[in-house]
Amino acid sequence: MARFTRSNDWGFPRWRGYGSERGATQVRMCDRHGCDRPGDCPAPKSPNSPERWYFCQEHAGEYNRGWDYFQGLSAEEAAAREAGERRDASGYASASQYGWGGPGDGTRSRDEMRALAVLELESDASFDEVKAAWRRLAKANHPDVKPGDADAADRFRAVQTAWDVLRQAEERRAA
Repeated sequence: MARFTRSNDWGFPRWRGYGSERGATQVRMCDRHGCDRPGDCPAPKSPNSPERWYFCQEHAGEYNRGWDYFQGLSAEEAAAREAGERRDASGYASASQYGWGGPGDGTRSRDEMRALAVLELESDASFDEVKAAWRRLAKANHPDVKPGDADAADRFRAVQTAWDVLRQAEERRAA
């Protein structure tokens, strides 16, 4: 007498999803001592090493907060590595304007471009031009100059917000 075994794979279309088996699946546990959660977040054991730790999400965050990419390098070596990586990635930075097809040369974000439009400036305006336009529009729309004018107050708030966005972006570039 022939013995039949049950199969989940007969017929078309497949009756079950790919990768689902009847047996128990192997779950890798978190490599942090004492943790009993699944370790599904790989983290490098050392810089430029293929070996990995596997942590749960909480311990991966803890590990990444303390990660120092330049650990063990002198200041000169760290500066050289950073310069080399910036040089290697410069092609991506110069082509960033193609990402969303937005205006500009790719050096300014969409928020910065909106702020420049509020200040009535072109996309290639320098920071000195931004400062001059901000002062001009802030003086023209200030609530003390035009008391009781709600439209002027709204324009003043928009000009101030645009100034904050562009000033913070300039500070980030300078740092």
